[in-house]
Amino acid sequence: MDCGQERQIRVFIADDQDMIVQGLRYIVDAQSDMTVVGVAQDGERALSQLQLGVADVALVDIRMPKLTGIEVAEQLNSRQTCCKVILLTTFDHAEYVQEGIRAGAVGFLLKDSPTEQLLDGIRRAASGEVFYLTANAQGALATLYTVGEPKQPLTLLEPLTDRERDVLQCMAQGMRNQEIAEQMCVSVGTVKTHVHRILQKMGAEDRTQAVVWAIRGGLVN
Repeated sequence: MDCGQERQIRVFIADDQDMIVQGLRYIVDAQSDMTVVGVAQDGERALSQLQLGVADVALVDIRMPKLTGIEVAEQLNSRQTCCKVILLTTFDHAEYVQEGIRAGAVGFLLKDSPTEQLLDGIRRAASGEVFYLTANAQGALATLYTVGEPKQPLTLLEPLTDRERDVLQCMAQGMRNQEIAEQMCVSVGTVKTHVHRILQKMGAEDRTQAVVWAIRGGLVN
């Protein structure tokens, strides 16, 4: 399957509230680098469209009729589609973040998030980044796969260096290359090299997959 990006980021919107759908459509279509390619007001319709590869990024409400946003993300992930799912919710619950990561969602945003944060999230998801920016997200990430469920073993092709582990930890916190470089007092190019080596050693296809595997395997906290 060709997962290459088009000139514009193709965005799909799934929410059972028409006002939310129309508001998101207006915001997205106003951007020169993205366009809305479809909408749905229940999970089944969203899944039937998204599994056809119509979108690069899907904004999916967690609570929808027929299939929840979590279930849509999980089924898309199991089908290994190229679509990146950002979960939208009114409620900042830690369990939503945990379930979202397990399902393969790459982001988690509140519906009242600033427009700039929404658009930045879409661009980050399309570029293969993962982000969980709500107040409860970091606590949820820290406890994921540590309570009532054993961490899954992760086999590395080659051990990570201490520096690479530090970069991976920053990636798991949703930091961009520029932010990692500033925190670690190195160049962006150096960070990119570390990220490339991390993906190679983990056998991961992109940052999202690397972070999810790292969380599940206990490489980050």
